[in-house]
Amino acid sequence: MTRVIADCRRLEASTPACTLTIIGEPDEVIAVAAQHAVAVHGQKDTPELRERFRALLEPEASYQETALWFQL
Repeated sequence: MTRVIADCRRLEASTPACTLTIIGEPDEVIAVAAQHAVAVHGQKDTPELRERFRALLEPEASYQETALWFQL
């Protein structure tokens, strides 16, 4: 199965400062994104929330690290 990403900065427009990015199989990413949305952003875990996340998943290849602190 294809790995995908969910970047919270893109998923939650109201919280652009969130730094969480999840990479994995689609169902795993959706489950973790929903848990994060509930625990951190006060969302309710509903089928609609999960479908919204599913529609915003990106291929793993599109991931680009924005922080350069780990590079020499």
